[in-house]
Amino acid sequence: MDILISGASVAGPALAHWLRQSGHTITIVERAPELRDGGYAVDFRGEAHLTVLRRMGVLADVEREQTHMGALWSVNEAGKKLTAMPEDLFAGDVEILRGDLARILYEATGDGVTYVFGDCITSLTEEGDKVEVTFEQAPTRHFDLVIGADGVHSNVRALAFGPEEDYNHHLGLYCAVFTTANHLGLDHSGLTYSTPGKMVSSYSARDNAEARAVFWFASPPLDYDRRDVAQQRRLLSEAFAGVGWEAPRLLGEMGRAPDFYFDSISQIRMDRWSRGRVALLGDAAWCPSPLSGMGTGLAIVGAYVLAGELAAAGGDHRAAFARYERVMRDYADGCQKMGQGASKWMVPESRFMAWVMDKNYKVLPYLPWKKMMARSVRKTAEAVSLTDYDFTRPGGRAPR
Repeated sequence: MDILISGASVAGPALAHWLRQSGHTITIVERAPELRDGGYAVDFRGEAHLTVLRRMGVLADVEREQTHMGALWSVNEAGKKLTAMPEDLFAGDVEILRGDLARILYEATGDGVTYVFGDCITSLTEEGDKVEVTFEQAPTRHFDLVIGADGVHSNVRALAFGPEEDYNHHLGLYCAVFTTANHLGLDHSGLTYSTPGKMVSSYSARDNAEARAVFWFASPPLDYDRRDVAQQRRLLSEAFAGVGWEAPRLLGEMGRAPDFYFDSISQIRMDRWSRGRVALLGDAAWCPSPLSGMGTGLAIVGAYVLAGELAAAGGDHRAAFARYERVMRDYADGCQKMGQGASKWMVPESRFMAWVMDKNYKVLPYLPWKKMMARSVRKTAEAVSLTDYDFTRPGGRAPR
């Protein structure tokens, strides 16, 4: 089949990797003018995530680029270290910067997959056994299937399923991430400072050659232009006006950052992920939010399942999409639950809650339920049964 994927971050290239093995012709369209770099660290945990990466042949590359992050310390305004947060709760078996992962997946699909940067879909019209697709730049084309792997603000979802506000559930926080110099001399570690409703962190990246500044703040939904980076920088500066520690210095570097990212912390909740010849994948379908720690692993697994079910169904997209949703629904729901309610713990609303969290982190390494918490997170990450698909034989599911 001739298949169009919207989105060249993680889910899209991962899906393209598997679809190409089944002999499909794959085009990936990406609104950004080039591959997106930067972003925060993402992680994989448990055998489900690692098995898919291993079968893709990229696990060694991911491990080679992993962050090797150690402790993340909370500090007071003077920079004095107070509490080390348990790293085994915040990082998985392997952690990597989102930009590095995107590059690895792009390189793994470079041959045989056509990438179109700087363009986006403007309309989708299903006509019999094809979907007519119009673009901002490219001429109109027809595809057998269209897959939206274009994130929480999915353009494909809006065109095929309706406006984003029908599916986007704000979790009460906003987040900004950008690259800075490692002026704190952090060695595979990070520091974080909190005040009620706000948190700012700096952690080293790429073997300490640079750092990431991460800002979180509590807010109801804001009205702003997602394409207006200058406006987003103003919103962030206003939110952190008067906040101490390294916040002023990091905000001063914001304008020079090549990879500024700002967005709400939200979940996407949908009753179904496909309509006709159009299907959704990754954050476009089920975004669990960064608070869950599951989004990237979930996207990788979802790409494997969607491509595998298309192969097993011999290209029958109706059967494949239905089976894909049955396999992934409970898994996605479980991962979303990890992110629900986490905002109050991530960014405490009051000094009392901040004090409670600080005491929790101080004693957590010595408490018996620390291992239970870690096991619970891992259990959620592994709560999916992976079929061993044969991508080269239509209708085949072959045991290894």
